[in-house]
Amino acid sequence: MRVIVAEDSALLRQGIVRLLTDEGVEVAAECADTGPLLALVAEYAPDAVLLDIRMPPTHTDEGLVAAAAIRAAHPGTGVLLLSQYVETTSTVQALAEQPEGFGYLLKERVADIDELHGALKRVAAGETVLDPLVVARLMDAPRAAGPLGELTGRERDVLTLMAQGRSNEAIAQQLVIGGKTVETHVRNIFGKLRLEPDLLEHRRVMAVLTYLRG
Repeated sequence: MRVIVAEDSALLRQGIVRLLTDEGVEVAAECADTGPLLALVAEYAPDAVLLDIRMPPTHTDEGLVAAAAIRAAHPGTGVLLLSQYVETTSTVQALAEQPEGFGYLLKERVADIDELHGALKRVAAGETVLDPLVVARLMDAPRAAGPLGELTGRERDVLTLMAQGRSNEAIAQQLVIGGKTVETHVRNIFGKLRLEPDLLEHRRVMAVLTYLRG
């Protein structure tokens, strides 16, 4: 897998590059601001870009703006956003309206190379990955009445884990239930969210999208 790392902290950037390289990931390029990022993506065609949300010069939303540009110009490139804080701004949720190949992790997860590598692989494969704390914040946000209100508590638990990019097997382990039970819950979620059978390959992503839109 080939990635680009965009992080303004030299120490953190070098640490991430070292961890990924030791894991066998090819780091094609790295940068400390978003200025050259789009050109680097065009030049190296990475599978995924690891990108800090708050970048120079203002350290506000430069990373988010760059992520949107990457997703528009190179829709096949996964984007994994990093943040020091739990941010559920309208900009983040707008990006999540096209959740394929989109990930969002807190920087504290970087130390867990298995989790970081797994998240990069999932966004590179077009899946959605959200940090558990981000999911919890979104779950607690006020929501208008809609299909989500039809879900049972357990179905919401399953959908929450789906939003984190977990497989059925991982969900079963997390909730200490059988694989067939997870399949039943997922099937019920698809039905209650009115996701048609012909969306088979994309229904998990669509379910997460419905969840994020609330």
